[in-house]
Amino acid sequence: MTKILLLSDTHSYMDTAILKHVKHADEVWHAGDIGTLDVTDAIKALKPLRAVYGNIDAKEVRSEFPEHNRFMCEGVDVWMTHIGGYPPKYNNRVAETIKINPPRLFICGHSHILKVMPDKSLNLLHMNPGAVGTHGFHKVRTMLRFTIDGKKIDNLEVIEFDRR
Repeated sequence: MTKILLLSDTHSYMDTAILKHVKHADEVWHAGDIGTLDVTDAIKALKPLRAVYGNIDAKEVRSEFPEHNRFMCEGVDVWMTHIGGYPPKYNNRVAETIKINPPRLFICGHSHILKVMPDKSLNLLHMNPGAVGTHGFHKVRTMLRFTIDGKKIDNLEVIEFDRR
Protein backbone atom coordinates (compact mmCIF):
# COMPACT_ATOMS: atom_id res chain seq x y z
CA MET A 1 0.00 0.00 0.00
CA THR A 2 1.28 3.47 -0.95
CA LYS A 3 0.09 6.58 0.89
CA ILE A 4 -0.10 9.54 -1.51
CA LEU A 5 -0.30 13.24 -0.75
CA LEU A 6 -1.52 15.15 -3.82
CA LEU A 7 -1.15 18.91 -4.07
CA SER A 8 -1.09 21.60 -6.72
CA ASP A 9 -0.78 25.31 -7.31
CA THR A 10 1.64 26.17 -4.54
CA HIS A 11 2.75 29.28 -6.46
CA SER A 12 6.04 29.35 -4.47
CA TYR A 13 4.26 28.91 -1.12
CA MET A 14 5.28 26.29 1.43
CA ASP A 15 4.67 26.15 5.17
CA THR A 16 5.07 23.80 8.13
CA ALA A 17 1.40 22.78 8.00
CA ILE A 18 1.87 21.37 4.48
CA LEU A 19 5.16 19.72 5.42
CA LYS A 20 3.49 18.05 8.41
CA HIS A 21 1.27 16.17 5.96
CA VAL A 22 4.23 15.44 3.68
CA LYS A 23 5.90 13.56 6.54
CA HIS A 24 2.94 11.14 6.77
CA ALA A 25 2.93 10.23 3.07
CA ASP A 26 4.97 7.62 1.24
CA GLU A 27 5.04 9.77 -1.91
CA VAL A 28 4.05 13.34 -2.73
CA TRP A 29 2.63 14.27 -6.13
CA HIS A 30 2.56 17.91 -7.27
CA ALA A 31 0.25 18.73 -10.19
CA GLY A 32 1.98 21.92 -11.31
CA ASP A 33 2.27 25.66 -10.77
CA ILE A 34 5.11 24.96 -8.39
CA GLY A 35 6.53 28.48 -8.51
CA THR A 36 10.08 27.97 -7.28
CA LEU A 37 12.25 24.94 -6.68
CA ASP A 38 12.33 25.86 -2.97
CA VAL A 39 8.87 24.25 -2.79
CA THR A 40 9.91 20.96 -4.35
CA ASP A 41 13.26 20.93 -2.55
CA ALA A 42 11.44 21.15 0.80
CA ILE A 43 9.24 18.20 -0.18
CA LYS A 44 12.12 16.13 -1.60
CA ALA A 45 14.07 16.60 1.63
CA LEU A 46 11.34 14.56 3.34
CA LYS A 47 9.72 12.21 0.79
CA PRO A 48 9.93 11.04 -2.83
CA LEU A 49 8.27 13.51 -5.20
CA ARG A 50 6.61 13.21 -8.60
CA ALA A 51 5.68 16.50 -10.23
CA VAL A 52 4.82 18.32 -13.43
CA TYR A 53 5.31 21.93 -14.34
CA GLY A 54 2.41 24.34 -14.74
CA ASN A 55 1.70 27.41 -16.81
CA ILE A 56 3.28 29.84 -14.30
CA ASP A 57 6.47 27.83 -13.93
CA ALA A 58 9.62 29.34 -15.39
CA LYS A 59 12.58 27.66 -17.11
CA GLU A 60 14.19 26.50 -13.84
CA VAL A 61 11.13 24.44 -12.85
CA ARG A 62 10.46 23.29 -16.42
CA SER A 63 14.01 21.98 -16.71
CA GLU A 64 13.48 19.72 -13.68
CA PHE A 65 9.91 18.52 -14.23
CA PRO A 66 7.97 17.41 -17.34
CA GLU A 67 4.67 18.78 -18.66
CA HIS A 68 3.15 15.28 -18.47
CA ASN A 69 4.13 12.51 -16.08
CA ARG A 70 2.67 9.09 -16.79
CA PHE A 71 3.73 6.31 -14.47
CA MET A 72 2.61 3.21 -12.61
CA CYS A 73 1.98 3.30 -8.87
CA GLU A 74 1.58 -0.29 -7.79
CA GLY A 75 -1.09 -1.56 -10.24
CA VAL A 76 -2.54 1.86 -11.15
CA ASP A 77 -1.71 3.67 -14.38
CA VAL A 78 -1.42 7.37 -13.45
CA TRP A 79 -1.24 10.39 -15.75
CA MET A 80 -0.51 13.74 -14.17
CA THR A 81 -0.47 17.07 -16.01
CA HIS A 82 -1.25 20.61 -14.96
CA ILE A 83 -3.89 21.64 -17.51
CA GLY A 84 -6.10 18.65 -18.26
CA GLY A 85 -9.73 19.70 -18.09
CA TYR A 86 -12.51 17.57 -16.60
CA PRO A 87 -14.57 14.59 -17.75
CA PRO A 88 -15.86 14.63 -20.41
CA LYS A 89 -14.39 17.99 -21.54
CA TYR A 90 -10.66 17.36 -21.52
CA ASN A 91 -8.19 20.00 -22.62
CA ASN A 92 -7.07 19.77 -26.25
CA ARG A 93 -3.54 18.93 -25.06
CA VAL A 94 -4.73 15.57 -23.69
CA ALA A 95 -8.14 14.84 -25.23
CA GLU A 96 -7.08 12.56 -28.08
CA THR A 97 -4.55 10.57 -26.08
CA ILE A 98 -6.80 10.13 -23.08
CA LYS A 99 -9.54 8.68 -25.28
CA ILE A 100 -7.17 6.32 -27.10
CA ASN A 101 -5.17 5.23 -24.05
CA PRO A 102 -6.91 6.28 -20.82
CA PRO A 103 -5.08 5.94 -17.51
CA ARG A 104 -6.84 4.58 -14.43
CA LEU A 105 -6.12 7.82 -12.53
CA PHE A 106 -5.96 11.21 -14.27
CA ILE A 107 -4.63 14.13 -12.21
CA CYS A 108 -4.47 17.81 -13.00
CA GLY A 109 -4.36 21.16 -11.23
CA HIS A 110 -4.72 24.66 -12.71
CA SER A 111 -8.34 25.48 -11.81
CA HIS A 112 -7.73 25.95 -8.05
CA ILE A 113 -10.98 24.00 -7.62
CA LEU A 114 -10.87 20.70 -5.75
CA LYS A 115 -12.75 18.09 -7.71
CA VAL A 116 -12.78 14.29 -7.73
CA MET A 117 -15.01 12.60 -10.26
CA PRO A 118 -15.23 9.39 -12.27
CA ASP A 119 -15.28 9.26 -16.04
CA LYS A 120 -17.39 6.15 -16.50
CA SER A 121 -17.01 6.18 -20.28
CA LEU A 122 -13.22 5.87 -19.97
CA ASN A 123 -13.18 3.93 -16.69
CA LEU A 124 -10.90 6.44 -15.00
CA LEU A 125 -10.91 8.54 -11.86
CA HIS A 126 -10.16 12.24 -12.22
CA MET A 127 -8.59 14.19 -9.33
CA ASN A 128 -7.78 17.86 -8.93
CA PRO A 129 -6.53 18.71 -5.41
CA GLY A 130 -7.42 22.40 -5.67
CA ALA A 131 -4.77 24.92 -4.64
CA VAL A 132 -2.64 24.82 -1.50
CA GLY A 133 -0.82 28.08 -2.17
CA THR A 134 -1.94 31.56 -1.17
CA HIS A 135 -2.07 33.07 -4.68
CA GLY A 136 -5.35 32.94 -6.60
CA PHE A 137 -9.08 33.36 -6.19
CA HIS A 138 -9.69 30.31 -3.99
CA LYS A 139 -10.81 30.94 -0.42
CA VAL A 140 -9.77 27.64 1.17
CA ARG A 141 -6.41 25.94 0.55
CA THR A 142 -6.78 22.21 -0.14
CA MET A 143 -4.86 18.99 -0.80
CA LEU A 144 -5.86 15.34 -1.20
CA ARG A 145 -4.62 12.26 0.59
CA PHE A 146 -5.36 8.70 -0.57
CA THR A 147 -3.89 5.24 -0.82
CA ILE A 148 -3.13 2.95 -3.70
CA ASP A 149 -3.18 -0.72 -2.81
CA GLY A 150 -2.52 -2.91 -5.82
CA LYS A 151 -5.11 -1.71 -8.32
CA LYS A 152 -7.35 -0.11 -5.69
CA ILE A 153 -7.54 3.66 -5.08
CA ASP A 154 -8.94 4.10 -1.59
CA ASN A 155 -9.11 6.11 1.64
CA LEU A 156 -9.56 9.46 -0.10
CA GLU A 157 -9.44 12.43 2.26
CA VAL A 158 -9.66 16.17 1.65
CA ILE A 159 -7.22 18.26 3.66
CA GLU A 160 -8.40 21.83 4.19
CA PHE A 161 -6.45 24.70 5.67
CA ASP A 162 -7.75 27.90 7.20
CA ARG A 163 -9.09 30.52 4.87
CA ARG A 164 -6.23 32.41 3.30
